[in-house]
Amino acid sequence: MATIQVFDPALCCSTGVCGVEVDQQLVGFSADIDWAKQNGANIERFNLAQQPLAFAENLVVKGFLERSGADALPLILVDGEVALAGRYPNRVELARWTQITETEEKPVSGCCSGSSRC
Repeated sequence: MATIQVFDPALCCSTGVCGVEVDQQLVGFSADIDWAKQNGANIERFNLAQQPLAFAENLVVKGFLERSGADALPLILVDGEVALAGRYPNRVELARWTQITETEEKPVSGCCSGSSRC
């Protein structure tokens, strides 16, 4: 399975789903990452504000930032190669990169797992 690395712009926390005005795009992306990880995906996220060294030490990311600047983030690498820049991937793209099919989704534990009374 592919390794996905997400290089986020400077966010207030590791996911960006914090603070008073939460960006709904980040909420959806965080849910898609959780879904992909539950299905075995290997995804790493790096926040420019909290992990600047990860950006500086990766030659692909460093070159991208030198050419395009931090305003062009997020940058998504799949197996070390640029797959997407300027926006977050959707669930379909994550599934394609990690070879997860929609039918592989694992049931959520809790009130709705296997119960028809939800």
